[in-house]
Amino acid sequence: MLDDTDRRLLRHWQADATLAPAELAELCGLTAGKAARRIARMQEAGVIEGVSSVIDWAALGYAVEVSLRITLDKTIARAFDDFLIAAREVPEVTEIQTFLGRVDVRLNIIARDMSHYQDIYRRCILTLPHIADIEALMQIARIKAEEALPL
Repeated sequence: MLDDTDRRLLRHWQADATLAPAELAELCGLTAGKAARRIARMQEAGVIEGVSSVIDWAALGYAVEVSLRITLDKTIARAFDDFLIAAREVPEVTEIQTFLGRVDVRLNIIARDMSHYQDIYRRCILTLPHIADIEALMQIARIKAEEALPL
C-alpha cells in the first residue's frame, strides 16, 4: 500500500509534525504538490489520522501518574460497556485500554499531587460501575514513550 516515498514522508512528519507540505517535499525530494497529494491520499486512506500537539503534563503541574489495572464483574452483561462509558467521563483519565485475561481494563490517571490523586480515586474511580478489583501502579519514571512507527 505504501511505497518508499510515502514512508519517507511519514518518517519526516513523525519526527516533526510542524513541517509544512513544502518542507516535507524538500526533505523527500518531491514537489510541494506531489507531497501534498500523497499526504491527502494517506489521510483519505486512514493511514494518517490527524496531527496533534504533545503536552507535557508535568510542566502544567501534574506530577503524579498512576496506572490502574481493573478487573470487572463479568457476571453483569453490560459491565464493560457501562464501565467504559463512565470512565471516559473522568477528565484525569488520559488513557483507557482493554485486555483479555485476568485484567480487563487499564486506566492511566494524572493528578497534581497525591492528595489530588486520592480525591480523584475516591470521588471518580471508586464510583465507576461494576469494578471487582483494582490494582494501582504508581509511575516512578518514564523510560520510553515513543508512538512513532519504525518506517
